[in-house]
Amino acid sequence: MNFVQELRWRGMIHDMMPGTEEQLQKEMTSAYVGIDPTADSLHIGHLVSVMMLKHFQRCGHKPIVLVGGATGMIGDPSGKSQERNLLDEKTLRHNQDCLKAQLSNFLDFDSSEPNAAEMVNNYDWMKGFSFLDFIRDIGKHITVNYMMSKDSVKKRLTGEAGSGLSFTEFTYQLVQATDFLYLYQSHGCRLQMGGSDQWGNITTGTELIRRKIGGEAFALTCPLITKADGGKFGKTEQGNVWLDPGLTSPYKFYQFWLNTSDGDAEKYIKIFTILDKHTIDQLVAEHQQAPHQRKLQKTLAKELTIMVHSEDDYNTAVEASQILFGKSTSDILHRIDENTFLSVFEGVPMFNIPAGVIGDGISFLELAAEKTEIFSSKGDLRRTVKGGGVSINKEKIQDADMQVDGSMLINEKYLLVQKGKKNYFIIKIDK
Repeated sequence: MNFVQELRWRGMIHDMMPGTEEQLQKEMTSAYVGIDPTADSLHIGHLVSVMMLKHFQRCGHKPIVLVGGATGMIGDPSGKSQERNLLDEKTLRHNQDCLKAQLSNFLDFDSSEPNAAEMVNNYDWMKGFSFLDFIRDIGKHITVNYMMSKDSVKKRLTGEAGSGLSFTEFTYQLVQATDFLYLYQSHGCRLQMGGSDQWGNITTGTELIRRKIGGEAFALTCPLITKADGGKFGKTEQGNVWLDPGLTSPYKFYQFWLNTSDGDAEKYIKIFTILDKHTIDQLVAEHQQAPHQRKLQKTLAKELTIMVHSEDDYNTAVEASQILFGKSTSDILHRIDENTFLSVFEGVPMFNIPAGVIGDGISFLELAAEKTEIFSSKGDLRRTVKGGGVSINKEKIQDADMQVDGSMLINEKYLLVQKGKKNYFIIKIDK
């Protein structure tokens, strides 16, 4: 497979240095992408560069993931980002291990093949660097004129993107260039990839390699992903969409992709899956014939949920998605895990009841009209039950005086009450 052609039809190339495609056609090549280790989970904003590495490995080349531990220990030089905080080495190593476990769903680190993926941490070679070493071995090779010609620097100096530029920020491109030089010399790495906003930093690396050791290195960037409505990709009201199921449940992860617009789904399915061109073209054509069936979104959500989580998680997410649309049963409610249950019913009124209140059993009338405020009165509850408008755990009840006991609880602590078609309430038993 031709890596550049593969990325091109997927809309994943923004800039590319001349000679890059020829180098990749000539021989197996190593390329790296840098990832910030400030959290112990990736979020979907990382996925574009991760998918670049995945396609790279599928095309027979060797992917290297560089964890920016040195950068993590500096923190955010501008002091603007709350996400990038100063890290100690123990936290850094923990985060690195967690990221590698997640990346193993995309890249083959364990293979005996020559193109097995590797993970490196720039803290390992930067920690011994003194300031004098840095200005002697690195700083003298790149002129201030060259560094100031970068768009990212120009914008800051002219006030377009903030006020002024600290020395640390200004020299950051040299720190990144040092990484590329190190990997070029120690791992034979010839290519650095990243988002289009990294072009200036990446090309400084190729220039340092040329000027310091006369080597030839290459750069390739992908476009920054945007949403059709202009909103920021990957952000929700709750913040980032994480790959860690403890931070974003597989159900919520699935829902994020399922709820993308038609225009975004057509773009995302090329970028975030490994489905081939023929399959995607066919899906797009079918979707255009019957957009209401949301075939693109369903396929996108399925492919990504299975890749990031598992097929079981995908099946659970699909089942859970049916709950709010009246197509589920009590069995499904009892099967889903607590995180998924709480994700499905996020924002639903919840009443906390001490465990002793249920004991060996309590009448639903007392529980829903006295112990909680689901119904304003016992009369209101009786009338609604008589009209067939009350369900417990998705099963309609006929008798307002029925007994509720511990055997009915979902995950041994929740009772789901539905009043009418759309009004849900949760009773949580505190143990």
